[in-house]
Formats: sequence, C-alpha cells, structure tokens
Amino acid sequence: MLPSPMDVIRAFIKEFDVLIGHTLVSLKEAFLGLVASMAFAFIMAIVMDRYEVIYKSVYPLFIISQTIPVIAIAPLLVLWMGYGIAPKIFIIFLVCFFPLVIALLEGFKAADRDTMRLMESMGATQNQILYHIKFPCALGGLFAGLKVSVSYSIIGAVIAEWLGGNNGLGVYMTRVRKSYAFDKMFAVILLISILSLLLMKGVSYLEKKVTPWNNIKN
Repeated sequence: MLPSPMDVIRAFIKEFDVLIGHTLVSLKEAFLGLVASMAFAFIMAIVMDRYEVIYKSVYPLFIISQTIPVIAIAPLLVLWMGYGIAPKIFIIFLVCFFPLVIALLEGFKAADRDTMRLMESMGATQNQILYHIKFPCALGGLFAGLKVSVSYSIIGAVIAEWLGGNNGLGVYMTRVRKSYAFDKMFAVILLISILSLLLMKGVSYLEKKVTPWNNIKN
C-alpha cells in the first residue's frame, strides 16, 4: 500500500532532524562534485574552442559517454576508489559535467565573429577575446546548464550513496526501503525535490545578479 500524502508529511516532520543530518552529507558531496565538474568543464570548453583538432577528437567521446548508464559503472568506481567520498564525488562529476561543457561550448561558438575580428585587428589576445566577448556570450547558456547540473548533483549524490556508506539521503532511503517504511521513503523523495527546486532557484537568482542586462524589459 502506498502511503497517503498526510502520512508522508507526518513522516517528514517526525524524521526532520534525521533527514537534515543526512541532507548535509549529500549536499557536501553534491557541492564538491559540482565544483569539480564546473572547473573541468571550463578548462575543456576553452581548450576545445581554441583547438579544433581537440574538439573533433574529444567531443564525440563526450557524446558516447552519455549513453553509458552511470549506475552501471558505479560498482566499478567503488571497487577502484573504495567506499569513501571519492567515488560519490566522481559519480556526481560524471552526471554534471556534460551539460556544463556543452553549454559553454555552444556559448563560445555563438560569439559574434565580426566583434572578435575587430578586437584581433586592435591587437587583442585570445585570452582577452575570451574574457570580453566569448565568456559574456556564454553566460546565458552556462546558467541554463548549471540549473540542470545542480538538480543532477543531488540525484547523483543519492545514486552514489545507494552503493554504500554510512550517511546521506541515499543511505537513508535504502534503509527505510528495506524496512518497508514507504512513508519515510516518500518523505526523502519529497525532500530531494525541494532541494533541487531550491538549488535551481538559487541559480536563477545568481543569474539575475551576474547578468543584469538580461533583466531589462523592452
């Protein structure tokens, strides 16, 4: 029998203190994985945009990597890295990296060519063009990709915690599922949804602050 909405809410309130403790663990993993994916996405996007041969060589590999279910390789990561935080961060990195690097690449390639030629004629370096032209052009796509990635980071943390560990929302969900406490399991699902929505809202707020020109109404 599925629990009623009231049963889920009561379980959420009753287990709130326990859920908060597990949430902090999952958020820490999600944050570290997201930061790592953002840093690597920036590096790869810049390198792939600047060197066509690397773009043609690496881009198809990124596409192919998305056809491999993360849950299928997760047990291997545990065998290689152990049951600590490292495999969890790496799984979150895998699910968050692709939307970010694609968003950045598309933004770089959408930069106005005439403006870049003008800056080149004035003696601007590639780094100056990147900073003043390409990066501002990519901000819209970057934040769109970041909204996807922040929600993926929480889901990735939960999936990673299913594989083992002592704390985290995924660990808690596994425990209550095995004890057939479905009201508590749905309470975790509710919490994950709330966290994802809050993180996406936070990214939207940050986007408004970083790109105020997009908020100007015609």
